[in-house]
Amino acid sequence: MKYYPEIKIDIEKVAEFLELPPSRIADLIEKRNLQQNWDEYDNIYRFEGHAPHLEDGTVLIDNHGSFELVRGFPKIKRAMLLEPALKNRFSELESVAVEEKMNGYNVRVVDYKGKLIAFTRSGHVCPYSTERVQNFLKRDFFKDNTDIVVYGEMVGPENPYVQKYVYDIESLDFFVFDMRYKNTGEALSVSRRRELVKEYGFNQTKLFGEFGISEATEKITQIIKELGKKGHEGVIIKDPEMVLQPIKYTCSESNCSDLHHAFKFYNETGRDYLFSRVVREGFQSYEWAESEDDFQKRCLRLGESILRPMKETIAQVQTGERISDDFHIRVRDKKVIYKFKSYLERLGLDVIFGLPEKKGNEYVISVRKINKSTNDKTLAILEGQLWS
Repeated sequence: MKYYPEIKIDIEKVAEFLELPPSRIADLIEKRNLQQNWDEYDNIYRFEGHAPHLEDGTVLIDNHGSFELVRGFPKIKRAMLLEPALKNRFSELESVAVEEKMNGYNVRVVDYKGKLIAFTRSGHVCPYSTERVQNFLKRDFFKDNTDIVVYGEMVGPENPYVQKYVYDIESLDFFVFDMRYKNTGEALSVSRRRELVKEYGFNQTKLFGEFGISEATEKITQIIKELGKKGHEGVIIKDPEMVLQPIKYTCSESNCSDLHHAFKFYNETGRDYLFSRVVREGFQSYEWAESEDDFQKRCLRLGESILRPMKETIAQVQTGERISDDFHIRVRDKKVIYKFKSYLERLGLDVIFGLPEKKGNEYVISVRKINKSTNDKTLAILEGQLWS
């Protein structure tokens, strides 16, 4: 069950800052759409949907009565058919910038009281991400650019949310994909952001190039096919000036990898998540005018990604084992282990942490996230329950 602390905030001052009626702020609090973060971050608040003109996960920082916003990342829509989507979204542009979309979890990083902290998509301060990000970013950047928020992807196998082994990363790494100004959420241009990242020595997502609109479909299709062979996720297609919102386009192999993981925990995963990935396959196959042989390969890949993990789950539950998402995390400060466990439990997750194992100057911990709904549903069906 989620933990909801009692919220303490000056409603009048927040309303003035956000240019909203105080009654609207009070309503957001009453409906739990404005939530207070925990522990040492209790002067940081997050918007959980239905806030006027604010993206989900937007963060409000209360600096003793003065405020600043860290805007949630705008939801990026997906191209199902690439060519018409490009013409529809970017018709007024001469070219688009194409960067890699990496498969991990995204965080926003700011300097808070002399320390870098990492916000998840939902606006929580993740203790694990916050500790790890100290290894990847330098505070000098934030001292020199106090009004900029860094958006990036945490990628690698030692990842509590999306474990991927396809990037030749041993533990976890961070790749910048966006920078935006506080309060307004206005984005830096692709070229300016890439210049800053290079200047300060951060990692960033790969830029495949800028392509004219007339050639973009062919170029991106080639890129996607090559990324698919590596098991990578896809691309983000951007207005170079970042005025128009980007769109994303993904590889079939990535869709099927997502489905393989999701169907292992079939009763936890939202049906929209599952169905949309199947639909993507149909549109991409159509647009690529695949040969019968390539189409059969796609069908086999898609079918296996759905049925094989489900069959394995059923067999595992039949033997009395519990279905779980197993991963490792790596920390320097042992206290972070207990903070992160408490954080996950407050989010309502059932987790089992192993004993810390010292490796060099760090600790490696195995974690099991129990997927209770899938376990219970599978066991009930094995015992004769009907599907309603």
